[in-house]
Amino acid sequence: MEQCKESSRLYEGKILNLRVDQVQFEDGTSTIREVVEHRGAAAIVPILEGDRVVLVRQFRYAANSELLEIPAGTLEPDEDPEICALRELEEETGYKSKEILKIFECHIAPGYSTEKIHFYIARGLVRTEMKTEEDERIKIEVIPIKEALDKMRNGQICDAKTVCGLYRALELL
Repeated sequence: MEQCKESSRLYEGKILNLRVDQVQFEDGTSTIREVVEHRGAAAIVPILEGDRVVLVRQFRYAANSELLEIPAGTLEPDEDPEICALRELEEETGYKSKEILKIFECHIAPGYSTEKIHFYIARGLVRTEMKTEEDERIKIEVIPIKEALDKMRNGQICDAKTVCGLYRALELL
């Protein structure tokens, strides 16, 4: 077990904060831990009839690449993850869901981040209108889920949350 002895916040941002903690081990020795604080997120695997999945393609600045992903987004303060998943689904894809099921949750990078993602499958999709945020440039791609599996195998889908969500969805379908 590690006990925090001192903590200092180095950065406060829109979606994350950065703090540095001095921690002490049970044997009395100490070390520094750098922690990215994140409210958490929700990700959703939207399934259309015929086991087709709705994916979003967008440029990710930090990865310097255009990625094919499942819809996802950061939780608003005190927001229920299921509400976030439904909101992000409609904002990013223009679909509402009549049926949503939580399939798992996981820590993304527990060595340095507090972020936890809650994963859902959405079925009974009804087309509405995309409501992307001002800084989002998203294209929708609908493909058979088996094709998504091939894209994961050949590296065309390489986003960790998407790989996790799709593999779990495949397991359940």
